[in-house]
Amino acid sequence: MADSDLLQNKIIGFIGGGNMAQAIGMGILKKGIIKPNNIWISSRTEKTLSIWKNVGANTTFKNYEVVQKSDIILLCVKPQLLNEALETSIPPSNCDQEKLFISVIVGVTLAALQAKLSKIVSKPRIVRSMPNTPLLVSEGITVYCSSLTTENDEAVMKLLFSSTGICEKIQESLMNSAGALTGSGPAYGYMIVEALADGAVRRGIPRETATKFAAQVLVGAGKMILQTEKHPGQLKDEVCSPNGSTIAGVHALESGAVRASLMNAIAAAASRSDELSSSTQN
Repeated sequence: MADSDLLQNKIIGFIGGGNMAQAIGMGILKKGIIKPNNIWISSRTEKTLSIWKNVGANTTFKNYEVVQKSDIILLCVKPQLLNEALETSIPPSNCDQEKLFISVIVGVTLAALQAKLSKIVSKPRIVRSMPNTPLLVSEGITVYCSSLTTENDEAVMKLLFSSTGICEKIQESLMNSAGALTGSGPAYGYMIVEALADGAVRRGIPRETATKFAAQVLVGAGKMILQTEKHPGQLKDEVCSPNGSTIAGVHALESGAVRASLMNAIAAAASRSDELSSSTQN
């Protein structure tokens, strides 16, 4: 089956239409992988639904309607709202049992999802994923693991998320740690861009220019690593001339424990995901 046929006549539903759902949905719409009228969105607020209405998607306040209408259902709610969302996802009458669920919820394990979703359909096929918001600009990262999925399900997953960035399957035991880097990492990147821009503004560069330059610095550095496949330490060394300006800046970063702080950020995010995994088992 050709990639273009995988989603032919398929309906994709989102339970929760907020930032992550928008990054995924708008990202795949930009790629033309699916048409707006083949998307269903449920949300608790008209403000969120209006964003989707503007692109031609179908909207509802009823979670169970998304389950009834959709072949592929993405769970895009906060972990603490999952039980409530699923309780209102049970259709009032029997629905087609052939449903693929893709969870983007931090910390909720495949076992927990299996137990919860089995109350909605008898044999749910489940993907646990951790995408990030740069999917919106086709520069995302999605890591995932799965349970009871078919080869076709895996192909659908790859088509949806590889089209907007990197998509890789990993062991479930690594999901919280990987998500701390890929899912939370953009927030740290934004802080770095903001800080670099602040430094340039302090030296007289206009704010708009400084922010644009700082953002491009991170884009360029990332592409250098991916395309040259050189170790980032080697690339850093290639920029640092003896007694030059860059090594002076690197020394200032080391004095401020930037690397230790970033490592601690990953550890803290992963630990919080572990806590959420424990609290969402029931």
